[in-house]
Amino acid sequence: MIIRTPSRVHVTLIDLNGEIGRIDGGVGFALEEPYVKIRAEKADEVVVVGESFNRERFEHVAKIFKEKFGKGMKIEVLSDYKPHVGLGSGTQISLAVGKAYSELYGLNLSTREIARITKRGGTSGIGVAAFEFGGFIVDGGHSKKVKKSFLPSAFSDAPPAPLISRLDFPDWDVCLIIPERKGFFGKREVDLFEKNTPVKIEEVRELCHIILMKLLPAVVERDLEEFSSAISRIQEIGFKRAEVNQYGEEFKKLMKKLQELGACGMSSTGPTLYLVSEEINIEEVKEIVNGYDVEIILTKGRNRGAEVEV
Repeated sequence: MIIRTPSRVHVTLIDLNGEIGRIDGGVGFALEEPYVKIRAEKADEVVVVGESFNRERFEHVAKIFKEKFGKGMKIEVLSDYKPHVGLGSGTQISLAVGKAYSELYGLNLSTREIARITKRGGTSGIGVAAFEFGGFIVDGGHSKKVKKSFLPSAFSDAPPAPLISRLDFPDWDVCLIIPERKGFFGKREVDLFEKNTPVKIEEVRELCHIILMKLLPAVVERDLEEFSSAISRIQEIGFKRAEVNQYGEEFKKLMKKLQELGACGMSSTGPTLYLVSEEINIEEVKEIVNGYDVEIILTKGRNRGAEVEV
């Protein structure tokens, strides 16, 4: 059995104030590359082979299922990508391994059930929805009856957030600029949430206005100018501003330069920057990032979820 997942850009969390009774919420879109691809088969124990940036995570997730259901599995990693750079590798690995296990042993687990078992999607539902459906996604966050505090997904036991909008992403080019550094995870990510929440309600309201009346219509109408304007403003308000500020003024200057070529923002807690345009000249991007230690990936949005080949 072979499973191939998307990756995802996480544009922003929506409500880290909670005044009206819900928190979190997210906006993002699935990508063709990079991706996680595995070959899986039944085994008595957990075995992981193949070159991987995330061997320990593959083993950890497979052991969760072995402990719960009593059987092992062999995983051959055919492709994966760097962890903690803002592209959601942890969720995609967890769902890929869980889906493979479910298919191998006839468990018929849904994507959301796999996410609950592996504790993914407790803050943002974008990665789970990207795996399931692809496209441009908005999730509705969590009721404060279910989740009472502002925490990153890795430290939350809340279920994956409900999907409230899913649109096809336009046939625009997407360029990922991935610095050779790690983003915020673990205790550093918890500290980021604790120091910068709750967000002012006025900023949450502005962000919701931008998403509903600017960003989503721009995706439907394929209006890159409006899309770019919305993405640029999102970097400057709410929790996203706090995420971007962690990387300093030089980082923000680089983002501003890239915004001259199209829509540019930072994915999740970073440090990956994404650039979206009708057609991206990779040489122009290289000229702007010259002198920075970065990896560049040219890709597209992905309007379908993970692929399962039995």
